[in-house]
Amino acid sequence: MDQLLDMADIVSGIIWGPFVLIPLLFGVGVFLTIRLRLLQLVRLPHGLWLAFVRRKEDASVQGDISHYQALSTALAATVGVGNIAGAALAIGIGGPGALFWMWVIALFGMATKYSEALLGVKFRRTDAKGEQSGGPMYYLKYGIKGGLGTTLGVAFAVFGAIAAFGIGNGTQANTVSQQVTSITPLEPWMVGLVLMIVAGAVILGGIKSIGRVASGLVPIMIIGYVGISLIILAANWASLLPAFQLVFTDAFTGTSAAGGFAGAGILLAIQMGFARGIFSNESGLGTGGIAAAAAKTKQPVRQAMVSMTQTFIDTIIVVTMTCMVIITTGVWQAEDNEDGSLLTSQAMSEGLSGISPALAPVGVYVVALSVSVFAFTTLLGWAYYGERCVEFLGGRGLVLPYRLVFIVVIFIGSVASLDSVWLFSDIANGLMALPNLLGLLLLSPVVVAETKKFFGYANWKDPDAVMEDVRR
Repeated sequence: MDQLLDMADIVSGIIWGPFVLIPLLFGVGVFLTIRLRLLQLVRLPHGLWLAFVRRKEDASVQGDISHYQALSTALAATVGVGNIAGAALAIGIGGPGALFWMWVIALFGMATKYSEALLGVKFRRTDAKGEQSGGPMYYLKYGIKGGLGTTLGVAFAVFGAIAAFGIGNGTQANTVSQQVTSITPLEPWMVGLVLMIVAGAVILGGIKSIGRVASGLVPIMIIGYVGISLIILAANWASLLPAFQLVFTDAFTGTSAAGGFAGAGILLAIQMGFARGIFSNESGLGTGGIAAAAAKTKQPVRQAMVSMTQTFIDTIIVVTMTCMVIITTGVWQAEDNEDGSLLTSQAMSEGLSGISPALAPVGVYVVALSVSVFAFTTLLGWAYYGERCVEFLGGRGLVLPYRLVFIVVIFIGSVASLDSVWLFSDIANGLMALPNLLGLLLLSPVVVAETKKFFGYANWKDPDAVMEDVRR
């Protein structure tokens, strides 16, 4: 077993190292950004308007959930432990400059997310129950003709179904259990039982149930976390400008040794920024295309504009809040900076104590509650991703058994030690991305053509306008 784990560790290091997945994800993002002519920046305001202002949809339009619910489902799955522990770990190991590189990968990742969502809607299919099913497995199979497309689609679905049990289930349930038991007298099995029942009730209801819960819970958790972070930053306003200066200078110079911090060069800052940024927003993994495919929409481009805002919210907003709190409070220079959740807890406590010493203990509860809620919503989103993968592989009949097994694993994850599960989950996640990224490159002409056609309409800004369906 030890040999297997050692081998898995080597494989994971290769896949997520500086020579395979990280440069590939970055390269595809840059390529799509160029081909789409910085669409992710030019059309971002309209995407945000569609998601948060214009939220109604025609009941006759094909789809299962609204634009906003599809975005909330994607956010539920991505705004999670990576935004708190992962972002903190990037700063703790890579230095403040890692935040700059997380911004960079998010900027290009928005073009990747846009492309995934567009293709997810364009190539979606209706399953035996009348629900929409889409994502990389479908656009790989039906967009790339011949055996190559089918092979890539099956590979993505297999790795996606496996990864959902690890990174999207067991590890998230274990995180909730650890956080809740750290601030309450509850035992892990108690937390696991409650979590299994609550999450199971939502998951068994399918995408409509997940969409409703996500659309209600996600805004509360994000606004609450960002709000507390802003209060801390406002109290430390004098440190804000120096902190931003440090982020930019450190991104190109590396961090000098300070205190117990061993120092990190520019390459480590880039590697940690890219790796943690990708882990946080999932741009390039293909999962965003699965959620987008469920949306009620006539136009793939319109949903793609909404979906790309997920990367913006996840990394540019939420991750930035975590990192800036850590940097402005100075805790990133602590000797023990390799526990992301602990680092964020220390930063929150330090920041709140600056407002009032009596608020210092609140920081621990803020992080514990935030991590728990973020992990819970990640469970819901990944349950849907996994079931769509097995539906692609074996039909609608596999969906209910998959849901039931997924729910049972929630309890197991809450009480078990999952160090090895994290490792194999990282591998499955990486193997999901490889066929998806190849597919995005091969299907980029389709993305560009659909985009040009949509923006060629004189009334493209009007969601009520009757336009030719580009999904013919």
